[in-house]
Amino acid sequence: MDHCGTLFLCLCLLTLQNATAETWKELLSYMENMQVSRARSPFFYLRQLHQLEQMLLNTSFPGYNLTLQTPTIQSLAFKLSCNFSGLSLSSATLKRVPQARGQHAQGQYAWGQHAMQFPAELTQDACKTRPGELRLICIYFSNAHFFKDENNSSLLNNYVLGAQLSHGHVNNLRDPVNISFWHNQSLEGYTLSCVFWKEGARKQPWGGWSPEGCRTEQPSHSQVLCRCNHLTYFAVLMQFSPALVPAELLAPLTYISLVGCSISIVASLITVLLHFHSRKKSDSLARIHMNLHASVLLLNITFLLSPAFAMSPVPQSACTALAAALHYALLSCLTWMAIEGFNLYLLLGRVYNIYIRRYVLKLGVLGWGVPALLVLLCLSVKSSVYGPHTIPVFNSWENGTGFQNMSMCWVRSPVVHSVLVMGYGGLTSLFNLVVLAWALWTLRRLRVRADAPNARACHDTVTVLGLTVLLGTTWALAFFSFGIFLLPQLFLFTILNSLYGFFLFLWFCSQRCRSEAEAKAQVEAFSSSQTTP
Repeated sequence: MDHCGTLFLCLCLLTLQNATAETWKELLSYMENMQVSRARSPFFYLRQLHQLEQMLLNTSFPGYNLTLQTPTIQSLAFKLSCNFSGLSLSSATLKRVPQARGQHAQGQYAWGQHAMQFPAELTQDACKTRPGELRLICIYFSNAHFFKDENNSSLLNNYVLGAQLSHGHVNNLRDPVNISFWHNQSLEGYTLSCVFWKEGARKQPWGGWSPEGCRTEQPSHSQVLCRCNHLTYFAVLMQFSPALVPAELLAPLTYISLVGCSISIVASLITVLLHFHSRKKSDSLARIHMNLHASVLLLNITFLLSPAFAMSPVPQSACTALAAALHYALLSCLTWMAIEGFNLYLLLGRVYNIYIRRYVLKLGVLGWGVPALLVLLCLSVKSSVYGPHTIPVFNSWENGTGFQNMSMCWVRSPVVHSVLVMGYGGLTSLFNLVVLAWALWTLRRLRVRADAPNARACHDTVTVLGLTVLLGTTWALAFFSFGIFLLPQLFLFTILNSLYGFFLFLWFCSQRCRSEAEAKAQVEAFSSSQTTP
């Protein structure tokens, strides 16, 4: 009887082993069919991918893990418990793991170096709802034809590394998943960004690449490290970007921006407080100046907060809101610059009869309302227009060129940036330059006709020149960020425009001193006329 039981047990184990082997063969056959299929519809690739995920999640295997590999697809499955303490996978260790391979295997497949590190927090939410054994699957692709977006984006090494946990999605991890990609390519002129495949993103319902929830680092010239707070399919997006900022200049430019914007914030606050503290009734010109100061103050505050809000612990919604506020502040500032130029035209061109009913109120609706409508329109069309924006910088390593990224909350859409940042700023600068040229010509004509000394006309010229340059023309430097002009433009633009609020404060003080001196001279002249017999 014991011999019969033993024989029955052996038969069961043999049957189970044969069934498991058949399952593995089925999985390998499916993976091989995937890598040779060339479907016209991306939805077919999506269905194949989901089918492979379900097969890996439901397959049974002895031991702790299962590894299946074909020339372009590598699939792994792991059994996890609720006392999971973390997992580190690398291409070096996977080569030593027993694997089932496709029928076309010829030794080890030529896979490059890559690694994934999963935190202990990975299984916490799943264990709260359904405690027990969990399944972690990883699918690696060395060919990106399963993940083609609308831009036909280039990926580093054409690698896509994916991971999924059974019993639900994994999002908003405090301790991120670390994905490393190694390469030996020359990446000069390219921006590297860690992205994930987001189904239903952008215009295609099958998906697109998105950087949300991922931070890009480059510990060395041959490694890209992605830190992401969720599980999905990850890759490194390569975008051509010829105008890169040297990393050695990043620190001084950041310091200049920090100091300059801080000085401008203090100067703008002092200017606004002095204006409200003054007992003299302000005219329309002074109120226009104060609106410009208020927009500059808002611009500097939002700009200084932007890099901090782009860090991973801060919610994505907060970064989106700050990016929209920063864009609104910039548009308001540019609009009030144009209003200053228009008001200057009225003062010089229409010396008489320049009264306009509710003039300042109408300008306020234009200066604050139009930018708000533009920003709200962008948000209503597509909220992802705003968010973490990657700024590429590069390091000169001994063995080549390495690239890093810094982030800030800003406009992410190239179309919106071209139209509502560069285009809007270009029109404002062009308008003020035209007004400046016309004002100088008008003053020159008045100087020729006037009997006053030339010093007075020169003083007026300097006043108009200083006012118009401070109110917009320095922003035209943004259009010289190419070729040999890039580095000088970076420093000139950063210095002049970060101190923009301080320059306005100096102009405000000079105009106030001038008006007080003129008032004092008029009082003295009136007093002397009264005392003269």
